[in-house]
Order: sequence, then structure tokens, then C-alpha cells
Amino acid sequence: MSTAALSLGDVLRRASEHLAKTSETGRLDAELLLAHTLGRHRIELYTDFDRPLSRGELDAYREAVARRARHEPVAYILGEWGFRRLTLNVDRRALIPRPETEIVVERALLHLRGIDTPAVLDVGTGTGAIALAIADEHPGAHVIATDVSAEALALTRENAERTGLAVELLEHDVASAGIPGGPYDLVVSNPPYVERSELETLMPDVRDYEPHVALVGDRMPEVVARAAVDAVNPGGHLVLEVGDGQALATAAMLAGLGYVEVVTTPDLTGRDRVVEGRRD
Repeated sequence: MSTAALSLGDVLRRASEHLAKTSETGRLDAELLLAHTLGRHRIELYTDFDRPLSRGELDAYREAVARRARHEPVAYILGEWGFRRLTLNVDRRALIPRPETEIVVERALLHLRGIDTPAVLDVGTGTGAIALAIADEHPGAHVIATDVSAEALALTRENAERTGLAVELLEHDVASAGIPGGPYDLVVSNPPYVERSELETLMPDVRDYEPHVALVGDRMPEVVARAAVDAVNPGGHLVLEVGDGQALATAAMLAGLGYVEVVTTPDLTGRDRVVEGRRD
């Protein structure tokens, strides 16, 4: 990318073409990175297309584009990502919050309607996205967020401070120590659900950058479901996010454990990704 008299429009066009070689969202990636570099909103890029960029702006943008061309996720380059009504710090300590996880929050909030001060446990909180979104949208909830990773919990703490939302944080391994405390009106989790044999099939954006401890789990949805059986109040709910193609087996597993009213919910692409059940 030459630095001679390049306008904002020139730079955006060239970056889009370059990133299209490695990303299905090359144009969007280029826009997000340029807006971040210039400290603007995306829409503002199109109001000043002819403005030349300074050498410092070009150098900073070139570095951001180079990182994305190496498959580093845009969210990690930006250092923040939107989730429902929140903007959260994101980095390689935790998974990037995804749109399908917003469906998890929707289902969780549905089950908390009419409960003024519900007790909620988020297992494997990562960035804190689920826990903080519930605390934000159901202010009476007492939310405990757990993770096996101290680094992830440190990121959750940063996001709690950023958003001004109160959640209780606990470093805990549900696989070895079960569900802490309780009983709860809701246990919710986006647990590691990628089989180790599937790791190499993941996109490099995920495989090479996001933490494997949060990706790869040995039957972790079942581990959480079994542990939650005795930790959920009668009438309370368990809500799980699962991998593509895992919903049917997970629903059968929940029914076998004694959960009732087991249902699955599709994500925005129509894939069943959320499985839930009620404690009888």
C-alpha cells in the first residue's frame, strides 16, 4: 500500500480487496479497522472519502490490516466488541462474544420474568458477556460468574468495571468440583463444546487465536447439566449453548437427567444452538 497522497476512499478500497483474499467479510473488516484507526464511526467514513490520510494514520491502519490478513480476529484488533446493549473489552484471554450467545441471554431472561431477585449462575463466563447482560437487563438478579481461567475472570472484572454492573466472580472448575453454592433459579452456560478431534477443522481465526481452554471440552455440556440437576431450584431452568449439530443429543441427555419441558432454539442462521430444560 503506497503512502503517496492516498485518500480515505483509496485506502478503504485497497484494504477491502486485500482482506477479501483471506476473509469472507473483507469490506466490513476494512471499514471497522479504519473507523477504529481514525477514531470515527463506520458511517462517518463515507462523509469524507477524499480526505488524505496522514503518514501516522496510514502506518497504524497498515498494521491493523496486516494483523487481520494473518487471520487475527477483528475484535481482538479493536480490543472491544458489542454484545446486546454492552460494549465489552475482548482479548485472547477469552472467546469473542458471538450473536448466537445473545440468543442464550434472551432465553435466560425469559425464564427470569416475574422473579424479582433471581439467583443466577453463569458457568464458564469468559468475557462476562452472559452474566453482565443478565445483570444489565434484569437489575434485580444476583449473578455469580465462574470460570476455570483466572485470566478470563480478570477480563470479566474489567468488563464489570467498564459497564458498572455488579456480578460476583468465582474461579471454579465445575468438572472437578461441581456447581458452587446454590440453589439457583437459573444456571446458564456457554461451555467448551468442540471435540479435540475437530480442533484442526476450525477456521484459523478461531483455532489459532481464541483460547483452547474455552473451545475444547470433553462432554462439557453434559458435565454442566449433570452438576446443575441438584443445584437448580424446582421450577428453575438450565440454559446451554451447544455446537452445531449437538442440540438433538443434548436435548435427549437433558431429558434423561430428569429435566422437563426440554426445548431447543435456533440461532440467527437457523441452526439449533440453545438447549434448555426445567427442573421439575
